[in-house]
Amino acid sequence: MASGDTVRLRVFSLNCWGIRYLSKHCPQRYVMIGDLLSREQHDIVLLQEVWSESDFVSLKKKLASSHTHSHYFKSGVIGSGLAIFSKHRIHDAFLYRYSLNGYPYMVHQGDWFGGKAVGMAILNIGSLKAHVYVTHLHAEYCREKDSYLPHRVVQAWELQQFIRHTSGGADMVILGGDLNMHPQDLGTRLLRTYTSLRDSYVESAKFDGCEDGLTLIADNPFISKKEIVPFEKGMRIDYILFKGASKVDVQCESLSTTKGSVPDHPFPYSDHEALTAELRLEPVSQTQAGDGQRAMEPDCTAGKLAELVDIVTEARTEVKVGLHCAEGMRYTAARTGVMGLALLLLELAIAAVPWLALGAEQPFPRASFYLLGALCFAILLTTFMLYIFYTMEVKSLQGAEDQMRLAVGSLQEKLRGFPLARPLGPQEHSALDTELEPGTFDPEE
Repeated sequence: MASGDTVRLRVFSLNCWGIRYLSKHCPQRYVMIGDLLSREQHDIVLLQEVWSESDFVSLKKKLASSHTHSHYFKSGVIGSGLAIFSKHRIHDAFLYRYSLNGYPYMVHQGDWFGGKAVGMAILNIGSLKAHVYVTHLHAEYCREKDSYLPHRVVQAWELQQFIRHTSGGADMVILGGDLNMHPQDLGTRLLRTYTSLRDSYVESAKFDGCEDGLTLIADNPFISKKEIVPFEKGMRIDYILFKGASKVDVQCESLSTTKGSVPDHPFPYSDHEALTAELRLEPVSQTQAGDGQRAMEPDCTAGKLAELVDIVTEARTEVKVGLHCAEGMRYTAARTGVMGLALLLLELAIAAVPWLALGAEQPFPRASFYLLGALCFAILLTTFMLYIFYTMEVKSLQGAEDQMRLAVGSLQEKLRGFPLARPLGPQEHSALDTELEPGTFDPEE
């Protein structure tokens, strides 16, 4: 990208629903996806749920001429399912696995075995350095009673931290993937507000796709109506987010989505709709960059800081709820384990009776005795493993809550010093007074 040149970048994102032997028409759909990517010639392709590495290798061979660079992010038992294909050279890649990701005993859901994570790739687009992220967060199985909400909030928290701490030297940042969150959900607001990432659906000058940008639609034949309750038409849970730095201005010219079944095919590419965003990259001169840097400073207003405090406090409250539940489950596992141990010791004492009283007979039938012993041992082993797992969950939730406490304290400290920087408007004064009211919040609580 020469100085003064405008570059257009086409970014594609799709949850492929590629669970071998379980996802419907998986081999045929991968062929269709490969054909689409070869035909459309996207610059960057971000894929999720490519659970089989052989499917990735198959796509890699098919896209060898159109997307010469690729990377598959490996994680967990069956892999993270994350993959990236690019026309631009990938200079570096890194994977961060989320500390919380559901429960291993929920085998039918499979999130824990997938090792959900965020993958990062560093690309050079001409003279610009782009940090590209692809991720997939824990699914929402029941909106009315979402037991995984604390896990997803922690994942969103770790995602925004990872992006902020690894994108310092980037000229532009792109995040694509299945966030499993609605635009106004807590995790989405936390991610976008903290990182200043912009939503391509909101920012696009032109949109062509499903109504309201929905990516999980009721008309998709792979979708069960139960999956989108209480939403009648569907949900928007897949995103392409972006932002530029002082060196380049990034705008979204257009965004499009697939619309269910593919023409001339009996079924769609996936149970999710694919996203394609066309971004316009315009270099900024040194003078403009200085003005842009100054223009970015008012963005850190008292109003935005107060909003961040509210969002992080809300996230911290949700994490505390999850922590309380995890501690309760750990206590239940420990109590059940103690009962199993007591039964096992009692049975051992009964077994010792014939040894201590010579000539005494075993009071229980041998088969029942061994069966009860095996049951006690199984209870003891299972509860021990659950206790360890819930202890790990408690530690992760406590760690996230501690980080959020520090973040709120830091944000409030910035709010206290903000009036020294420039006069505040009436609304900002009101927000500042509300946030800094004595006794309303102690960062050390």
